[in-house]
Amino acid sequence: MCRHLAYLGAPVSPVGPLVGAPHALLVQAHAPADMRGGGTVNADGFGLAWLADDEGPPVRYRRARPVWTDETLPRLAETGRPGAFVGGVRSGTPGMPVEEGACAPFVDDRWMFSHNGVVTGWPSSVAGLAEKLPVVDLLGLEARTDSALLWALLRRRLAAGGDPVTEVAQLVSDVDRAAPGSRLNLVLTGRDLLVATAWTHSLSVLARGGGVAVASEPYDDDPAWQPVPDRHLVVARRDGTGAV
Repeated sequence: MCRHLAYLGAPVSPVGPLVGAPHALLVQAHAPADMRGGGTVNADGFGLAWLADDEGPPVRYRRARPVWTDETLPRLAETGRPGAFVGGVRSGTPGMPVEEGACAPFVDDRWMFSHNGVVTGWPSSVAGLAEKLPVVDLLGLEARTDSALLWALLRRRLAAGGDPVTEVAQLVSDVDRAAPGSRLNLVLTGRDLLVATAWTHSLSVLARGGGVAVASEPYDDDPAWQPVPDRHLVVARRDGTGAV
C-alpha cells in the first residue's frame, strides 16, 4: 500500500527522513511497522520531489525498483535543503503496472502529490468520476493506476481554481462514495501549503524546528510525533497556521 512522507517549513535536508533516520523510508520499504493488512514490503519503486528554489517547479527523481538498490538517492538527498518535499516508496496493487510512471510523487508546475492506499473495485468503481475528466487528461495519465487517476482528478480541480484543502477533502469523499472501503491517505504539498489525509491507513504528524512533517510511520523516535486520527485532515501553512 506504499509509505510516504512530506515536509513544509524551514529549509532542511531530506536525507534523514529518506535514508538516514532509524525508521526512514529506506527502512519502511523493507520493514514497515504499520501496513494494516496492505502488504508486507514496498519494493515496487520510490520517488522524491522537492522545491529547489523560490519560484521554479518541483524537481523529481523516481525509479521503478526497490529504494535500497539505488545509489543515487542518498547522494541526491544530501545536495539540498528544500523548504518542501514529498517522498514515497511503493507497494504496487496486484494488476497495476510496476513502472516509473506509477511511482509517487506526481507533480505539476506547482504541486507535489502522493497516494498511500488503494481504490477498491478499480477501475470500474471510479469510472463515473473519470468520465468527467477531459479526454486529454485521461490520455495523459502517467500510469494506468488508481493513484495516477486521483492525481488527474485533483489537478483538474485545482486548475479550475478550487481551494486545495477543500478539494483534497472533497476528492476523498467522492472516491469513498464511489468505491467504499478505499484507502485514501493523500498528501498534497506546495510552496506554502501541506495537506494530508488519514483515511483507513496510518499517518503521523510532527512539528519541530520551524517545520511540519507528516509520514505514514514516524521515521525517528522524537516523542513529539502524534498519530493522526482516522478520517482526519492535516493542514500546515508556511505562515505557521494550520490544523488537524
